Amino acid sequence: MISLTKRAVDKVKEISEAEGIGHYNIRLKIIGGGCAGFSQDMHYEDKISDLDEVYEQDGIKIIIDPLSFQYLEDTEIDFVDHPISAGFKFLNPNVKGSCGCGSSISF
Repeated sequence: MISLTKRAVDKVKEISEAEGIGHYNIRLKIIGGGCAGFSQDMHYEDKISDLDEVYEQDGIKIIIDPLSFQYLEDTEIDFVDHPISAGFKFLNPNVKGSCGCGSSISF
């Protein structure tokens, strides 16, 4: 199961409305690269494949391809807003390590 905190739900909807995206579908994905091996990505998506895992929470469709799903299972997405930075944070229990700056991870 993949889930979003209330802050993340609110921010996904706020950004979609401000940018005129017209939907609340988000795709979560694992991308190869970075000094630790992988990075986690999230973006708005309007295409859903028959192979995708799809969860719905508070009107938001969370879409994950089969390869990424094995790495993202049980992940919670939060939105953090600190004076220095703000953004979506993946709270992924499957991560075994990360690089020094925290932008890439290993499993």
